Amino acid sequence: MPQPPRPNRQHPLGSGACGSEGFLLLDRDKFADSFADDLPPAQAEFMADSQTPPWGLDAAGGAVSTPAWRTKPAWCLVATCDRMIPPPAQRAMAERIGAQTVEVAGSHAVDVSQPATVASLIKQAAAG
Repeated sequence: MPQPPRPNRQHPLGSGACGSEGFLLLDRDKFADSFADDLPPAQAEFMADSQTPPWGLDAAGGAVSTPAWRTKPAWCLVATCDRMIPPPAQRAMAERIGAQTVEVAGSHAVDVSQPATVASLIKQAAAG
């Protein structure tokens, strides 16, 4: 079972986390503890070794003209043991957009560690 985030931890990105092409990658040695500590070690190691650039760092500065949450219902799953995005930040973002919020004790990889929980939330959201 994952533990709540510990204060004063060195960030898992560490030095050299950004590849030469501007993509975000996690430090392999910190990956399991920071990203997927509710998975079996072998699975977390596989995920660390399988990282592919999910998005370029420039994506964080992208502009959105009309956010969907202004006109459509929003849902948020707060992973209360997430060490990548602090749970208070997740809650604040969810509150800001008026999202229906479900909390679960899980890491940033909660979609892998608890797929049935995530699927249930998606079904609830789809049902309106």
